[in-house]
Amino acid sequence: MNDNEMTVEREDGPTSGRYVIKLSPTAEAEMTFTKGSDGIITITHTGVPPDFEGRGIAAKLVSYAIADARQHHFKIHPVCSYVVAQFRRHPEWADLKA
Repeated sequence: MNDNEMTVEREDGPTSGRYVIKLSPTAEAEMTFTKGSDGIITITHTGVPPDFEGRGIAAKLVSYAIADARQHHFKIHPVCSYVVAQFRRHPEWADLKA
């Protein structure tokens, strides 16, 4: 699977949701979040199946969430250790961190 075949989709529920990439008929990568009433989403988990690790898939999920936050004017509270590390690596995202 190349980068052009990886499409991120956002799935929303009333109080939570996830960003997901379908990797195969039986595998998907996801980044889960909860929604606050204050316009903040809390990213709680990022997961990529072991067979797909090391391909930048988790980074693609985070980048999509950043673009989504900019477009829809919300902030992100990173709890997931991967997302916390990504915010440290990208100081240009500081305005989106809750």
